[in-house]
Amino acid sequence: MSATAAGCSQPAPAVPAGLPAGPLGLGTSAARIAAQFAPPTGHDPAYTHRQWGDGSGPPLYIPVVARVDDALAEEVDRRLVVWAAECGFTGKGLDQIAHAGFGRLVMLAHPDCLDPDLLLIAAQLNAVWWAADDYYADDSSLGAAPTELPPRLALVMSAMDPVAPAGEFSEPLAKALRADPIRVGLHAAIEHLGKHGSPVLTQRVCYSTFAMFVSWDAYAAWRYTGNYPAAWEYLAARQHDSFYTSMTLIDAVGGYEVDAPFYYDPRVREAMMRAGTASVLVNDLFSVTKDAADENPVCNMVLQIAADKKCSVEQAVVETVELHNRIVHEFEEGHRALLAVPSPELQRFLIGVRSWMGGSFEWHATNPRYQS
Repeated sequence: MSATAAGCSQPAPAVPAGLPAGPLGLGTSAARIAAQFAPPTGHDPAYTHRQWGDGSGPPLYIPVVARVDDALAEEVDRRLVVWAAECGFTGKGLDQIAHAGFGRLVMLAHPDCLDPDLLLIAAQLNAVWWAADDYYADDSSLGAAPTELPPRLALVMSAMDPVAPAGEFSEPLAKALRADPIRVGLHAAIEHLGKHGSPVLTQRVCYSTFAMFVSWDAYAAWRYTGNYPAAWEYLAARQHDSFYTSMTLIDAVGGYEVDAPFYYDPRVREAMMRAGTASVLVNDLFSVTKDAADENPVCNMVLQIAADKKCSVEQAVVETVELHNRIVHEFEEGHRALLAVPSPELQRFLIGVRSWMGGSFEWHATNPRYQS
């Protein structure tokens, strides 16, 4: 868990390995890049406070929405439904994908992309991640079962990142991968990503997904044993099961690539983890009523705080909002500190991360799934 989540802070190294702080022979171009992306002094107009839910909770500090294009969202959704049917989704499962609004999510979250085929990559992966979360991990009424989750996820990993042939044992695996539309969908979505992005981008997405699965397994164990975690332990797991995974697609969807030394630098990774965690706290806030009503309740930061402090859900909502807002302010500060880095791709990517937070909030605030 990061120092931020633990309630303390620790100074970042002046020049982390792999992330140059100076121009490194680029002359004055670094200064021009920093000036291009730097916000004006004082309040950054890229952020605002937004009411949410029924308005009874304190407002959330959120990046502003960068784009709304309903026609583009509808086109992505149209393509997504055709693709989902080809993957084997039928009946209720197909209907859920058709009405979930994933086209709108990616339109809002990736405002620098106008190409519906590139946006479709993000819609496909988010749709099937959500389906796996609902059907495998979270929703008991859809067949989610804690004891079934780990082996299901193991097969999903083989669907996303194919294993080497193993003679007579490969055919049963191939048959199993073809038998489940979630596995088919994740395999097909990764193939689509690979047509537009490099192997580096593809593996980045795969391995962030697999890290997310480790947290899902922890949740399954907690639900099975009934020994639910303290809020700090849940948050530690949640930071690797956050919208960070969705954010790994920002440059692929945008049609460019952040070089690995920049992408994996500790300061950049910390900024992304903060953004992903802030966005997932928004999800927890919008989901708390649904989560509490499950016959086998899932973990949720609001519920964990309420259990830890033996306080009302309303008070836990206030504390979750305060945590969210602090994390967003810290992302804002970290982003500002990275403006001097002479990488146009990184600067575009960080703006994309900020836009993802704002777009995700707007999607949650307007999506029927999250209305109480």
